[in-house]
Amino acid sequence: MSVGKLPIRDARIENVLNRLHHEAARDPWKIAARIPLLAWAGARKRLYDAKFEHKFFHDLYIPVSREQGAMLYLIARAIRARRIVEFGTSFGISTIYLAAAIRDNGGGEVIGSELEPAKHDRASKNIEEAGLAGYAKILLGDARQTFLSIAAPVDLVLLDGWKAMYIPVIELLKPKLREGAIVLADNIFTFKRVLRPFVDYMQSGKNGFLSTTLRISDGFEFSVFTSAKAQ
Repeated sequence: MSVGKLPIRDARIENVLNRLHHEAARDPWKIAARIPLLAWAGARKRLYDAKFEHKFFHDLYIPVSREQGAMLYLIARAIRARRIVEFGTSFGISTIYLAAAIRDNGGGEVIGSELEPAKHDRASKNIEEAGLAGYAKILLGDARQTFLSIAAPVDLVLLDGWKAMYIPVIELLKPKLREGAIVLADNIFTFKRVLRPFVDYMQSGKNGFLSTTLRISDGFEFSVFTSAKAQ
């Protein structure tokens, strides 16, 4: 997707997104340099250990693609989202797409979560640079604690943090979801094994969701909340 086709018609926002996507393009070089660390963790079955994930991912963007970002913006506009929750803010790329939609919907807030203090600081500055500080706030710390204070109703959820946390986070947020709320989860193909339980949870028909996996970028699980009762 070319920059000219982005649905956000705001040069200030697009300039920030262009810079961040350019910076994120360096991720593969950083990952390549860490292949020995990856092999070490794999041999010791620590690939999904929290300490390893921190060491490996602490300075990586691992962002949504431009295509996914445009999708986030358009979905949030289509459902006229006023309260969006994002698990795993990183450097704030996805937050900017979502906050732009909140602004263009007439107001509301994106509530993000980030465990890494350095990322939290950079994300906050990037959002401010994009002119969207009034439409997003990033909570620093464990989402299992910081999300407890989020009020209902929640219109849209983006899951893009630690993969083993997807189910605990969505279970925490489920009582706050309005009927018809959208849940989007990234990296379904990249982390296929660790996210298999999450995909089963969303697609089982027993937990209040209708869901399917979209073949966009690294795999996007697209879910609609229909009821707190089993389907």
